[in-house]
Amino acid sequence: MTRRTGGLGRDAIKSLTPGASISDGGITAARLPDGDIRWTVNVMVSGRRVHRVIGRASEGVDRADCLAFIERVRTEEREERLSLPTGRKTYLTFEQLALRYLDRMEKGGGKNLQSKRTQVHGRLVPYFGRQRADTMTEFTVNTFRKKRLEGGAAAGTINRDLATLKHMLRDAVKAKDIKAVPCSFKLLDEPPGRMTVLSDAEGEALMKGAIADQDPDLWVFVAFGLNTAMRHREILQARFDQIDWDRHRLHIPKAKAGAREQPLTAALVDILRCEREQRSDREGFIFPPRKTTVKAEHRTALSKPFARAVKRANLDPSRVTPHTMRHTAITRLVQAGIDLPTIQLISGHKTLAMVLRYAHVSGGHIDAAMKALDRTIPEPAGENRNSSGTQVTQELHRA
Repeated sequence: MTRRTGGLGRDAIKSLTPGASISDGGITAARLPDGDIRWTVNVMVSGRRVHRVIGRASEGVDRADCLAFIERVRTEEREERLSLPTGRKTYLTFEQLALRYLDRMEKGGGKNLQSKRTQVHGRLVPYFGRQRADTMTEFTVNTFRKKRLEGGAAAGTINRDLATLKHMLRDAVKAKDIKAVPCSFKLLDEPPGRMTVLSDAEGEALMKGAIADQDPDLWVFVAFGLNTAMRHREILQARFDQIDWDRHRLHIPKAKAGAREQPLTAALVDILRCEREQRSDREGFIFPPRKTTVKAEHRTALSKPFARAVKRANLDPSRVTPHTMRHTAITRLVQAGIDLPTIQLISGHKTLAMVLRYAHVSGGHIDAAMKALDRTIPEPAGENRNSSGTQVTQELHRA
């Protein structure tokens, strides 16, 4: 068990039990089963992680030796860079780039950090590790993709890895770690998954479950989702001063497909008006952080309270997520006969092809549409039945 302290004093070292350790400033002292102390160093030096066992206390090693090692490594790194001929510089390996990326994500409050760590350390770094980051090619990425497929990974899992790789390279350009994204590559085609859509009764039960929850923001969040088809993050980034109250429009400056105007229903606008009147900040974020110690300007997720509302509505949390509200709202528009380009404007999809996925409307809706095509064919009587039937069929073909 490792605990981090404000120092590695003599008394703290003496108090260590076998198997316990103390870390401070990249230096770790661990008590071994035989009672000895093992000193190790784990630090970042110019984007490269240095992890080294320095030695044992029985060998005369102590904290001062660890500090001396760290300084020596940093000095050697500086000397190596300074000794290069003019105009040359050290190039980052993919592993170094990846470590810098994760560090920036952690400091900047990046999304899905645990998943990104797993993708980077578990799959991307083991494959691309020591090659130069700025010389990656589409061929090497495709080879990685092929190897993952042969290893039995699903297309969706591989695409999540590739999406993180893309984000890492774009982030590296912004941070000036590399001059440009070295290559482009495509994601794999994924089989369409099952899309969950709430019935009217389930939607009402979800809203009641949200109203009954202890989180005061949850019911407004659910009202947003069911009335706009907005994405989880887009809802939480919404501000009162971005609403055009007369036109029932919300300006979204940082949507997935670019800045856009989101239409709002009259019912949602009424809810937001009432909510605004109860706030001390009537121009700021609709979903501000609940804790003053949080650095984020607004809430970044409502998944946990949403799951509580789902359970309260007797629905399955593994099947019903915040994104289900988006699926439900868009499907309602399709079933109402709204044309797809209009739905695209409401949903904020980048392409019409993305909206076409929602054309999986119910059988009853399809049957109603087919009735519009139904034409009554007169039934001939008597001995002329066959010949008349043939004549009617020929006339229909000519028509």
